Amino acid sequence: MTHPNDESTPVPFDDEWEERAAEQLAETEFDTELGVELAKDAQRVVAGELSEPEFHEKYHDTVREEFDVDERAIETGVSEAIDTDEGEAGIVSRASNAFDDEASRREVVKKGGAVAMGLSMLLGDSDAASAAVSDEPNDDGTRLGMVINLNNCDGCLECVEACKRLHGTSRGAHWIYVMAYADPDQADENFFVRTCMHCGDAPCEKVCPVGARHTREKDGLVLTDYDICIGCRYCMVSCPYGANYFQWGDPDTPRENEGFTHDEREMWVDGPPPNGAMGKCTFEPAWQDGQAGEKLVGTTMCEMACQRDAIHFGDLNDPESDPNQHIREYREAHPNDRSKFDDRTENTVSTFRAMEDRGTDPGVIFIGNEPSEDARQVEGPVSYEEFGLIDDRKSEVLDAKEEANNGGEQA
Repeated sequence: MTHPNDESTPVPFDDEWEERAAEQLAETEFDTELGVELAKDAQRVVAGELSEPEFHEKYHDTVREEFDVDERAIETGVSEAIDTDEGEAGIVSRASNAFDDEASRREVVKKGGAVAMGLSMLLGDSDAASAAVSDEPNDDGTRLGMVINLNNCDGCLECVEACKRLHGTSRGAHWIYVMAYADPDQADENFFVRTCMHCGDAPCEKVCPVGARHTREKDGLVLTDYDICIGCRYCMVSCPYGANYFQWGDPDTPRENEGFTHDEREMWVDGPPPNGAMGKCTFEPAWQDGQAGEKLVGTTMCEMACQRDAIHFGDLNDPESDPNQHIREYREAHPNDRSKFDDRTENTVSTFRAMEDRGTDPGVIFIGNEPSEDARQVEGPVSYEEFGLIDDRKSEVLDAKEEANNGGEQA
């Protein structure tokens, strides 16, 4: 099942990628090789190199053997179905909500973390660099997302700290991550802001064997049902943006009973994930559902915390939404001087979506210059240590487990 190392593919996988993926899947009770190969092919599906039915048929038997179920999401409307043992079509909607009786799935695995991804994960191979994109809204329903103005960001980390304060995520678990970088193609100080991209075609959703990772049909948010997640980490290695993390041990501040942690289905999808589940940026689904009051509908904590007018959240398909208004106003404030540079394009304000040519359809549009393949992460003006944001939880949990195992052997 090895993916060819073909430089022409938009989703190349080299030995370094495979080693990193295998390391991320270590310390679980599930098949590492299966997770790596599923991650590769899920990314091939969204890139248009492999069809959804082919992907499901290729792994259906193996997934059922490993997990006893195969609830991987597949696009509705495809022409083929995978038959289950009961003879029913095994096609699951990307926005499926049929999870109410599945809480027992979490008992399949012993759980136990948080990892942060650097700029190198977002750059990858030079063949994977994303092209210029259209940021014009369309009329395909509501699509919640962000416009992040990198030209306005100063690396203060206020958004990171505010997100952690609201959600109570554990040490090192960053739902938004601000990376300072040096780039020979760009002058001065540069920053890249990494959130979950809430992809329109999310590879992480396609690999989830129990259907915990799902996309909300009404607004496009990509979420995780914590009570269903079994912590296999397959979503972690399938995400090209490094947005997922594994919750090692109990969270520092468990919040499963607070109002903002459940969506309108009363499913637990927000706040710090429980021991052994997967976590990532959520864009505050309970806020968007109106459960915290109408004033918070259409905003996020990171947007509220930003003092530099860098983060704008709203419906990307609404021309009058805050993100789209910001793009227009920013362009109007930065007109192009064509008197001296008559070969310039319409304006000097560039926009991009990270790794868009991989087919993920990211829900985050960036204003500014995209980091080149030569960009390297550097120390920012504010360190993560100052906010107590460094992660040592994984080693703590594994050391405790090893000590317990050694104690059990001695007894």
